[in-house]
Amino acid sequence: MMKSKITDMTTGSPLRHILLFALPTLIGNIFQQVYNLTDSVIVGRFIGSEAFAAVGATSSITFLFFALCNGVGNGGGIVTSQYYGAHDDERVKNCIVNTGFIMLIVPAVFGLTGFLSAPALLNILGTPAEIMSNAVLYVRFMCVSLLFVSLYNYFCNMLRALGDSRTPLYFLIISTLVNVVLDIIFVCVFSLGIVGAASATVIAQFISALLSGIHACRTNPYFRFTKSDMYISADMCKRIVRLGVPMSIQFALIAISSMALQRVVNSFGTTVVAAFTATNRIEQLIHQPYMTLAASLSTFSGQNFGAKRNDRVYTGYRTGLRIMVILTAVLVTAMQLFGRSIAGMFVSDENVIGLAAQGLKITSLFYITLGMIYVIRGVLTGIGDAFFSLFNGIVEVIGRFTVPVLLTAYLGFGERGIWISSGIVWAISGITAWFRYLTYFRSRIEVPKGSAFTLPAFLSATRRSV
Repeated sequence: MMKSKITDMTTGSPLRHILLFALPTLIGNIFQQVYNLTDSVIVGRFIGSEAFAAVGATSSITFLFFALCNGVGNGGGIVTSQYYGAHDDERVKNCIVNTGFIMLIVPAVFGLTGFLSAPALLNILGTPAEIMSNAVLYVRFMCVSLLFVSLYNYFCNMLRALGDSRTPLYFLIISTLVNVVLDIIFVCVFSLGIVGAASATVIAQFISALLSGIHACRTNPYFRFTKSDMYISADMCKRIVRLGVPMSIQFALIAISSMALQRVVNSFGTTVVAAFTATNRIEQLIHQPYMTLAASLSTFSGQNFGAKRNDRVYTGYRTGLRIMVILTAVLVTAMQLFGRSIAGMFVSDENVIGLAAQGLKITSLFYITLGMIYVIRGVLTGIGDAFFSLFNGIVEVIGRFTVPVLLTAYLGFGERGIWISSGIVWAISGITAWFRYLTYFRSRIEVPKGSAFTLPAFLSATRRSV
């Protein structure tokens, strides 16, 4: 039965592989975001705007520690997909073993660090005093859950590298339902406030990690290890780290840049913090189809690059670009027409809703550049480009530290500058991704003559897709 869930993407229709892989992953990512949405809606509606702002003020910090751990797991997934594409089963198993060893150590270290440093980090961000105690409490609960999140994502990365995007979804659905039920019980029935919402999330994440791990070890043939598979290889760890650490640093830099933006947001007071938290939660969902497409392209590119099928890598890239354009058209339309209604799901304060709706209309105009980042990043990651992840993170940090301050403090945009700056940073990152494609990708993959990613070619692809 499990053999049918392991997909060889080196043959068959690229479009079919990308879409069939992406659909369960997208559903899974959306369910994962339901964790955050459930907490946000229940906290915002049943505890209050200040508690909602407290949860939002912690998002960049918790993302920092999650990112540091999960980047290494992503690197292990890419190495696994390349060995699987090359049909090297022995190294596939050893890569799974070594990535698992790394993913036990890294979250323990960062979880403890985050737990102890939570008050200092929130003070650095200028968190308003009225939400500080709840923010510290929430960060510490999330640091406890870091090991569970990392292990779940480890199993997901390994299974997806083998072309199985369905199995992680099943257990994520179960844990999401548990999270919703526990949120209602802890917050609405027992009135446990922030502690109840955070406890529900921790328990749900533990369940998803436990169930996915048990199922993978019992049913997936690549998780059936012999004694010869169970050894720590310095060369394997080095390869995993070489790909994973730049991604971890990239994610960490993005988190640090988000912390810089959060500091600007905090300076405008609780109402703006609540509005930004609402748009941030919504845009976490907006990112999901792009992230899913990137993950699908990464696995597709990794397997075909390992199999030396460079023509299919390029075809996958072009296919991903066209899918992204269609997604963007749908998402922009939804935000422009229904942004206010969507923001109203989180809070009842009309001032917060109006400001959040305005922010969504601004940022949605830049979704096309956000999509470009994800498509190019997915393909480059699949073929082993470790540098781009790091460089892209540096670009985002520079943008987040400079553009929001420039717009809000010096150019008179006020709080609107917060959302405008997000779009501008996406645009800058999208341009750097394009240049990386023109250099690294075309040096590793033989691109058909006359098919460079130029503006006319991009617009032509857009017209054909629509």
